[in-house]
Amino acid sequence: MFLGEFHHNLDSKGRVAIPSKFRVKLNEGAVVARALDNCLALYPKKTWFVLAKKLAALPIVKANSRAFNRFMLSGAMDVSLDKQGRAIIPEYLRKYAGLKKQIIIVGLFDKLEIWSEERWNKYSMHTEKNSGEIAEKLGEIENI
Repeated sequence: MFLGEFHHNLDSKGRVAIPSKFRVKLNEGAVVARALDNCLALYPKKTWFVLAKKLAALPIVKANSRAFNRFMLSGAMDVSLDKQGRAIIPEYLRKYAGLKKQIIIVGLFDKLEIWSEERWNKYSMHTEKNSGEIAEKLGEIENI
């Protein structure tokens, strides 16, 4: 299970050190992909496969299904960790997420998200400020 918030640096070659407690879960391979909210998601290979199958099952006759498939699948890239536990983030994904030097890695149960520090701080501040309202809206949908 991935949990927590970690501050890291992106090196000049586009590599990010994955927190050591998560590396074992990514040893069998990982996939980095665009995520919503202009961040990236890093999935263990098995988790990515389950998600990709669900995406592939969306109806191709619906424009929104095709668009979301393209968004998620076309930008995805297999990654592996080097001996220092670093993963290379492709340039086009760094650009999409606005990654510069300072980044935040966030554990979200079955995946990690990789954020630019600036975007994470804005997003986090907004979410914390509105957490009561967000929780109330979710309660209208389903009990958590």
